[in-house]
Amino acid sequence: MSSVNTVTEQLTRAGQAIEHDSFAIIDAETGPHAYTAAQWPIVRRMIHANADFDFNGLTEFHPEAVEAGICAMLAGATPVVADVEMVCSGLSRPRLAHFGMATHQFISDADVIELARAEDTTRAVQAMRKAHRLGLLDGAIVGIGNAPTALIELVRLIREEGVRPALVVGMPVGFVSAAESKDLMAEQGDVPWIVIRGRKGGSTLVVAALHALLALAEERQKLGNHLEAARA
Repeated sequence: MSSVNTVTEQLTRAGQAIEHDSFAIIDAETGPHAYTAAQWPIVRRMIHANADFDFNGLTEFHPEAVEAGICAMLAGATPVVADVEMVCSGLSRPRLAHFGMATHQFISDADVIELARAEDTTRAVQAMRKAHRLGLLDGAIVGIGNAPTALIELVRLIREEGVRPALVVGMPVGFVSAAESKDLMAEQGDVPWIVIRGRKGGSTLVVAALHALLALAEERQKLGNHLEAARA
C-alpha cells in the first residue's frame, strides 16, 4: 500500500485500503466525466462523503480554483473562515497543522448575535462582517456550507469592499436563497470559487472539498521536496 499523503489521508494500511477501494468504486461507477485531473479528486471525495453521484455535474469550479487553494495551503498559516462551527469541527486538526492553518467562525459570538438583532439581519451576515473587520478574509480560504446569507454577504464584500479571499468553497444547503447565493458567487470573477449548483450542499461537502485540497497540496509539497533532494 502506498504511503503517499499520510498526513492528509487515512493513517493505517487498513484505512487506506478501504478509502482507496471506495474511490475506485466511485471512479468505476461514475465513468467518463467533464472534470480535469486536478478537479476530479475534489468531486470524488465529495461523492465519497455523501454517497451522492449528483455532485458529478452539480459541482462547478472557477478556472483558477484548485491552483488557488493549493497555493494558499502551501503558503502556510492561511486562515480558514467558516460560516458555522460544523465546518471547523469536521476539518482534521493534523491535516491543518501540517500547513500551519487555523479555523475561525463567529456565528455564536455575543456581538454577532447583538448586531444581527439590532440590524435585523442574520447571524451569518454579521459573522462574515466580523471576519472582515478582523482582517481574516483577505487571502483566506472561506468555507460556507450552511448559511446562504453568509455567501450572499461575502459576495457583497467582494464586490463593494474589495475583499479578496484566496478561495471560496460555497456550498450552502437549503431551500431559501441557497441556489441563488451560489449563482451569485459564480457570477463574479474576482475571487476563485468552488460551488454546488442548486439546493444541495452542506458542511460535510465543504469539509470533503477542503480535505481533498489538503491532500493535493501535500502531494505537491512532497513532489517539490523530492525534486529538491534530487538536485542536491
